[in-house]
Amino acid sequence: MHHWFGKKKAVFYFPILFVLLSSIACGSQAEPVVVEKEVVKEVVKEVLKEVVVEKEVVKEVEKQVVVIATPAPTVASAAMVSPGKVIVMAGSFGSGRFDYAYSGTGSMYSTLVQAVPISRDVKEGGVELAPGIATEWGVSSDGLTWTLTLRKGVKFHDGTDVTAEDVVWSLSHTMAPGAVDYLTDGLSMAHSRIMDRIEQTGPDQISITTTTPAPHMAITLSELSPAWIGSIAPKRATLHDVEDEAAYDLKPIGAGPMRLATHVPGYSMAFERFADYYYQPKNGLPSDRRVNFEELDLLLVPEEATRVAALRANQADFAPVSLALRSQVEAGGGRLVFVPEGLYSWIYWQGCADPKFPCHDKRVRQALGYAIDKELMQDRLYGGDEVMVLKGWIYATPSSVGYTPDLDPFPFDPDKARELLADAGYPGGEGFGKLIVNTWVSQAFPLLPESAQVAADFWNKELGLDVEVKVGDEANIRKLRQTDALYGQITWRENEASIDGLASVIGDTNRPLDKNRYKNHDRAELYELNAQAASVFDPVEREKAVNNLYRTLREEAYDMSIGYVNIPWGVGPNVLTWEPYPVTDYLSAPHTITLK
Repeated sequence: MHHWFGKKKAVFYFPILFVLLSSIACGSQAEPVVVEKEVVKEVVKEVLKEVVVEKEVVKEVEKQVVVIATPAPTVASAAMVSPGKVIVMAGSFGSGRFDYAYSGTGSMYSTLVQAVPISRDVKEGGVELAPGIATEWGVSSDGLTWTLTLRKGVKFHDGTDVTAEDVVWSLSHTMAPGAVDYLTDGLSMAHSRIMDRIEQTGPDQISITTTTPAPHMAITLSELSPAWIGSIAPKRATLHDVEDEAAYDLKPIGAGPMRLATHVPGYSMAFERFADYYYQPKNGLPSDRRVNFEELDLLLVPEEATRVAALRANQADFAPVSLALRSQVEAGGGRLVFVPEGLYSWIYWQGCADPKFPCHDKRVRQALGYAIDKELMQDRLYGGDEVMVLKGWIYATPSSVGYTPDLDPFPFDPDKARELLADAGYPGGEGFGKLIVNTWVSQAFPLLPESAQVAADFWNKELGLDVEVKVGDEANIRKLRQTDALYGQITWRENEASIDGLASVIGDTNRPLDKNRYKNHDRAELYELNAQAASVFDPVEREKAVNNLYRTLREEAYDMSIGYVNIPWGVGPNVLTWEPYPVTDYLSAPHTITLK
């Protein structure tokens, strides 16, 4: 952002920022104004040139931002911060839906309302599965049937008991055989394709039987899953009814730590403490994870400057912010808290099974990975390794099952990249054609479009490729990936880090071509390797099997990564403590929040 403010073009945006903040400060009750920002290609080129913005310029700009941002936003003044209430400002609500059968549900809000069968604990800096709604779980000797025993006394927000029938219905809604016909969530679809049956096998017991071994099932049904497809809701008359699902989105009933009180779509959500939240000693749990405040207001504020202004004025408690505005947050008495391994960069091709696309050749796919100077991107775009860390291969970050350092991103080696591309028949980019890179503005992954543009400029400079970065709508790009519209192109996106990414591998690129939405290959040896990893349950041997699969797929380079990010959160001066869980991209562990 300092690079951007140093440009003369930045002068144009100050009036827009002033109007935005002034309209909020003057008491407007309209929805927050969204100021769209284009990807400024010239700015990214400045990064490649390693141009340093003069400190005096940065200081002058910061002074101007402070003066403009001082008025307290009305979005917060309508619900002033006080003991007992937490104000969270989010840059995005995702789809605004609470039904986990559909992709795009917002973890920021849905994890407050929902609960899943298996909980988690943090020990010695790591995370592990722990009893929750399920007191115990296990798998059959053939690896096909998982059995869960459910805790008595767990309540829904409407006061009714959570029953085995509710759990069976909820899991069937998001994973049952045939549910793939209406599901849009990728992880749900992957599980539906391998599901045999989900049934109640005792008064407080359910079983899940798959057609192939699913060693990842316990994590899928836990708080460690990047997508809570195991969320439990009261059973309904049918597994799929569009009207029922729409009604549930408006008035969701869950078993999570808070219940939804009011919802203004596209603007705000208000939550109330659920005193009967199951995770407390009276239900046999080792601690009390009920929240320590009465209310939480979640406000949609897309403009980062507005969120920072609210933090500075002590009118907000939590908000995702960029590292560039750290001094602004701290000047108001706040601080940054970094959530480790929150998101990873996910850069993937589509349609590479078709020989007409250059990406059909592995040497092309590898060349692009070697041509990016990731260390320069880390230092010049992200300001060092406090945010961006050059470790991991998409699903596998250092905390993940199967991670070893040899999974880290390809090193910068432009000579090797040029040699690979020439050997593939495209010397200097000749005959390659235009390469399209699709991306979007992420509210959690800092500078996502800018990082894509940095890579595009490296591919142009080092390989001679004609690259166009298209910044589009996230929901639309997600829809297009289900078709052939993006074949031969790259999608540059973020994704939630995961303790166990094997299910995602199955769902994305490692299943037969007729069921693979990416259509990247139809190679029996890769399917077999995946099946081998999925059949291993011994923890030590499973680490080896999953690592072997990941290393093979990393070399194939259908998917690549530039590393992961520790997500910076701005925390206001009214917050005394907050200890977020690692490997999350939302406001996790709300029970650790205490207010002054």
